[in-house]
Amino acid sequence: MGNWRKSSHSGPDDGNECVEIANSPTRVAVRDSKVPARATLTFPVTAFAPFLEALKESAREL
Repeated sequence: MGNWRKSSHSGPDDGNECVEIANSPTRVAVRDSKVPARATLTFPVTAFAPFLEALKESAREL
């Protein structure tokens, strides 16, 4: 996997607790920044955008 990076929305007010992503030409991986040694979610590149859209839709329903 490539270099891990945090969301640009992560900042000092949230304790820097967010998800990090890393990508390669074919995969995108997501992990919890608080416990980076734990398991990651890994998606084919083509499935990552639909995953994000589903999260956004779910958040709108709350």
